[in-house]
Amino acid sequence: MTLEQMIKEAYAEDMPSGDTTTDNLGVAERPGDAKLVAKEDLVMCGRHIFDACVQAQAPGTAMNWQFKDGDFILQNQTICWLRGDLIKLLKAERVALNFLGRLSGIATLTRCFTQEVAHTKTKILDTRKTAPLWRALEKEAVRAGGGTNHRMNLSGAILIKENHIRAAGGIEAAIQNIRQKTSEPIEIECSTLAEVELALKERVHRILLDNMTTAQITEARALVPSVVQLEASGNMTLSRVREVAETGVDFISVGALTHSAPTADVSLLFDWTTGGTTNG
Repeated sequence: MTLEQMIKEAYAEDMPSGDTTTDNLGVAERPGDAKLVAKEDLVMCGRHIFDACVQAQAPGTAMNWQFKDGDFILQNQTICWLRGDLIKLLKAERVALNFLGRLSGIATLTRCFTQEVAHTKTKILDTRKTAPLWRALEKEAVRAGGGTNHRMNLSGAILIKENHIRAAGGIEAAIQNIRQKTSEPIEIECSTLAEVELALKERVHRILLDNMTTAQITEARALVPSVVQLEASGNMTLSRVREVAETGVDFISVGALTHSAPTADVSLLFDWTTGGTTNG
């Protein structure tokens, strides 16, 4: 689904038969100013989507952005000044804010995680635990927050997980079966040190350490040569991620970046007074 289609569907969801309240106010047009404000500290993501949402409902609106995606914005700072038909902007408001708030929330949480590991070589990865059809946008938000994208989808890379191993009859069989079909790099999930040793014998590209304790991750790092990448995953909270990074793993994947990020609080404030505000 394209961004244009997503926005069209979002407005169809919000106004299936128009905006009953605004349409019946008896106000056909009201030129004026509005401002987009951060109601909390946040990392912004979704500027181009907010733009597109506004233009879809209120074409010709002038927008004066003060920040770009990836910028850290303080509470009460004005993110953007808008000048246009306030009646049309009123209809655009919620959909535009929903996109911006959701993506900025992901970017903000990602920044929190990346700051915790900034003193190490470890990269913070996202996962496929995204809202259906929002994956490209949510992964864009992870990048805005300083994170790194894992595979975009099941077609993007080989990652042998627990159920694949069980279906194939074991780690060796799973790896060997796949190698008969493709020469693509292989990542495999391991939940014990014994499984790590089996994976090493099969010369995989990356090992995902699944739900291991920090002590187990440290042991695994000692076992695995530097040519094999190590990714830690499972129960990766903000309070724990620093100590895991300090074990020397190359990556930490965090599903919470997309499945549990709170929506950033942003607001569109209208000036209904005659002549509007001055946004110089």
